[in-house]
Amino acid sequence: MFKELQKINERPDLYSRYTAQELWDDEYISTQMLETHLDDSIDLASRSGDFMKRSVAWITDYFKLGSGVSVGDFGCGPGLYAEAFARRGAKVFGIDFSRRSIAHAEQSAQKNSYSIEYQRGNYLDFESESKFDLITLIYCDYCALNPEQRKKLLGMFYKQLADGGAVLFDVYTEASYDMKDEVVMYDENLFEGFWSNDPYFGFLNMFKYDDEKVIVDKYTIIEENRRREIFNWLKFFTLQTITDEVVQSGFSVAGHFSDVSGAPYDESSETMALILRKS
Repeated sequence: MFKELQKINERPDLYSRYTAQELWDDEYISTQMLETHLDDSIDLASRSGDFMKRSVAWITDYFKLGSGVSVGDFGCGPGLYAEAFARRGAKVFGIDFSRRSIAHAEQSAQKNSYSIEYQRGNYLDFESESKFDLITLIYCDYCALNPEQRKKLLGMFYKQLADGGAVLFDVYTEASYDMKDEVVMYDENLFEGFWSNDPYFGFLNMFKYDDEKVIVDKYTIIEENRRREIFNWLKFFTLQTITDEVVQSGFSVAGHFSDVSGAPYDESSETMALILRKS
């Protein structure tokens, strides 16, 4: 038991495990994720309903969304932003690797007669002849990727972006990183049944990597006949570090804000939204 507890509390090597597929597409966990997405009273999985209304209004106005504008919503989840863009007349494509979220998005689009094309898959592997006037990656998905994945994603965006088009995405800031402390937590039925429908013991270890400004939430879930580890990595940026990164992929930063509702940039903000255009 002592050795097992040592292993549970062991700091992993940076980016040593990537378990996003299990986090978002596990048969049981994905049900919990979808419920969280659709609860517009909280800022988890998706932004709160009030924030989304402000965000959609700003995006629509800033990028002049309407008929003839092509939008690619990457990491679209259950289609909340995709539907909002479609209501304003845009031609919308959405991709996400959660089959449950995509199924919900397709059913909702059909029910509401929205002409939205959805695809289930890993957006890092996306290839298409399509070109988008606007590419969105919302709720800091970019931060969950390792450096090689981020470079691959930016390369794909560059290829799929129409001439004169823009990329809008948000990231967590180093101001947010500085607010966080390392955490060790144990609870029977951690997060009230979120991880399994069967009885389990849950451990959460949150580790910080100060040199790289990275945090990992390491979850260890122990059931009677199964033991799982799930890793949620997050990278935190300054305006300078994110600018340096996107420039290497051929982009320039055409605008920066505190969030995707267009709030003025504030260095103390926990998030930062950026608009990229081809250099």
